[in-house]
Amino acid sequence: MSQTPTPEQLVAHLVRLLTVEASSTDSYIGRPQPGGVGRMFGGQVIAQALQAAQLAAPEGMVAHSLHAYFLRGGTEGPAIDYAIARDFDGRSFANRRVVASQADNGTSRPILNLTASFQRPEEGLEHQACAMPDVAQPEDLKSDMDQRAQMVAGMPNLTPEHRALILRPRPIEMRTVDRLHWMNSEAREPRAHSWFRAAAPLPDDPAIHRAVIAYASDYTLLGTAALPHGLSWMRGEMSGASLDHAIWFHRPARADDWLLYVTDSPWSGGGRGFNRGSILTRDGTLVASVAQEGVIRRRKM
Repeated sequence: MSQTPTPEQLVAHLVRLLTVEASSTDSYIGRPQPGGVGRMFGGQVIAQALQAAQLAAPEGMVAHSLHAYFLRGGTEGPAIDYAIARDFDGRSFANRRVVASQADNGTSRPILNLTASFQRPEEGLEHQACAMPDVAQPEDLKSDMDQRAQMVAGMPNLTPEHRALILRPRPIEMRTVDRLHWMNSEAREPRAHSWFRAAAPLPDDPAIHRAVIAYASDYTLLGTAALPHGLSWMRGEMSGASLDHAIWFHRPARADDWLLYVTDSPWSGGGRGFNRGSILTRDGTLVASVAQEGVIRRRKM
């Protein structure tokens, strides 16, 4: 029987997963998830593409935003190729465009386009309109993994494969303030709050902290659009996929300290749901903003 990995092992694996390797000039390779099955997690592709762009950025410049479009679902197993285009280099800002491709039956097919913008740090006018919500602290909340275990215990008809997928140890620890939407069927306001952090300390490199925040930003976001409808992917009531993803990095932040992810969905229609996210530190400092649109469809039962 294999042993459950420790938090330190999970985070070390995440760092390796998000560390892309140069294959030639302006070309990088991203590792697949060992033992991964089915569709690749979109946050992984975004984070690896950001890492490739950061390696190709001018020295001294820091990523302040990225905009990505998912073209096709990535598949667990094959590695991903990241090709860089150096579209702009200025005194204060620079731009890197990334095309992520994956082999499919011997043919390389683009799965994601990402553009990242970089800035040389400078002082400027400051304001913040986003206030810290009055929510429970992470120490006062049950972990999402404990809630998953509780849910699985009440579902004796789950297949072993589905059970293993739900209970798979994760390198990102999450604690949801509200009731987990995929465990409940009541319709409610399209707003959610979750604390997250890497399950163990990360290296001090700010680039890996931005990459981990990008990775985690794909959790919970699309599900916010399902809240007013009382539907759940976990119960097989919906199908969905991310269409695009944008992040603005406002301030440096450690992804191994607790961060609050506040998400809301101002609109859904036409088979799509639009979602926004604000990522704040414990003291209420806004460190990143996120936006995403995705496909949300009711399954015909």
